[in-house]
Amino acid sequence: MTDQSLQSILDESGDIVDLLRNQQVGPNVYPGVPAEYSNWRSEQIAWAKTAVLFNQSFHMVDLEVSGPDAFAMLNHLGINSFKGFVPDRAKQFVPVTPDGYVIGDVILFYLEENRFNLVGRAPTIEWIEYHAATGDWDVTVERDERTAVRPDPENRKNYRFQLQGPNAMAVLEVAMGKTPPDLKFFHMARIEIAGVEVRALRHGMAGQPGYELFGPWKDYDTVRNALIEAGRDHGLTLVGGRTYSSNTLESGWIPSPLPAIYTGEALKPYREWLKANSYEAKASIGGSFVPDSIEGYYLTPWDLGYGPFVKFDHDFIGREALERMAGVPQRRKVTLALDNADVMRVMSSALQKGDRAKYMEFPSAVYSMHPYDAVLKDGRTIGVSTWIGYSANEGTMLTLAIVEADFAEPGTEVTLLWGEPDGGTRKPTVERHVQTEIRAIVSSVPYSEVARDSYAEGWRTKQTA
Repeated sequence: MTDQSLQSILDESGDIVDLLRNQQVGPNVYPGVPAEYSNWRSEQIAWAKTAVLFNQSFHMVDLEVSGPDAFAMLNHLGINSFKGFVPDRAKQFVPVTPDGYVIGDVILFYLEENRFNLVGRAPTIEWIEYHAATGDWDVTVERDERTAVRPDPENRKNYRFQLQGPNAMAVLEVAMGKTPPDLKFFHMARIEIAGVEVRALRHGMAGQPGYELFGPWKDYDTVRNALIEAGRDHGLTLVGGRTYSSNTLESGWIPSPLPAIYTGEALKPYREWLKANSYEAKASIGGSFVPDSIEGYYLTPWDLGYGPFVKFDHDFIGREALERMAGVPQRRKVTLALDNADVMRVMSSALQKGDRAKYMEFPSAVYSMHPYDAVLKDGRTIGVSTWIGYSANEGTMLTLAIVEADFAEPGTEVTLLWGEPDGGTRKPTVERHVQTEIRAIVSSVPYSEVARDSYAEGWRTKQTA
């Protein structure tokens, strides 16, 4: 079994859709922090009202890429332009397959000449590792595995914190003992906190601007304790793992596109390279949307709001496919605000015997690694919902969805098909239930007004029709 590849698993399964929909893996976990430090409602409200400290030190994969060909290799693998990309900058890095479908996305840090760091979920990391191992590139890669799957969880290379909210700058000023640098979005600087050097990236999550702070693991406690102390008079709130997965609902980032690597002859060598314990081999899909083939789950850069990232100023894998796609109408990313009465109807079904709707967890109602629920208009599927949860700041249940352009105008009424067909799949996170439709209103993405108005142009920029 240990010698199996992803390709051999797929060959044995026969039906890839059935395989991934019935995987025994639930949603991604957020280890290393309590589920809640206080309660998830207060933790959500704090990122809009005061300040929060997200601890990102445990749940993401880091990959360092260095060497004379590091810049050229990464440029060849991403849809992004590298023109003007210099050290002390960062960008959201998006690779696609030869057919132009998204593999994933990560944050790419340009640390110094010939040295980069990529941080995020495993699919993009593994794609880069594969090309470093099999291509003619003079590069070295070093993977720092996420805590959940490493044998020495307390021995990571770097810590990583996100300081965010209206009071974030005030907290950072106290921690530094001076005014923080005025950085542009996705620019970096070296600062000092409690006598140690910290790399700071101007970044933001959950619809509020802030700083991402990182450095060597030996400084973890020093920096974290200093930030907590600096935030005492500014309402700084620690965010737990239960709350963390809901922060994207207000900012509009879709965190879980299924890596589009399960089919295609050109990708067969990659699937043979991926092992049976890889992310892709264990990925689970949930929800009401069930296409005829796995390709129905594949997403384009435009689906995810990454259209502005696509630049044809360099040669990259998937360029020809994206050039063809660029000339046709694209689906749009939107937020769906679910009808409160329908949500309460779903929830109240648990308080009875007999038929019940799929249980709706709070604040995140995601129950698989890759959620895909059907979005309907007059009974016809016109899109998919990819992430669902509750926002205490907005007082409503939100989903991040992708719909046909004709239905992307804010105010459009649609329905979300909630629950899986035939009583549900065999995933342990799925109880027996019946499907039901929930009314929803198409809304802007990001849903947070602050995110729409203050972030740099890109996937967070307000998208309507």
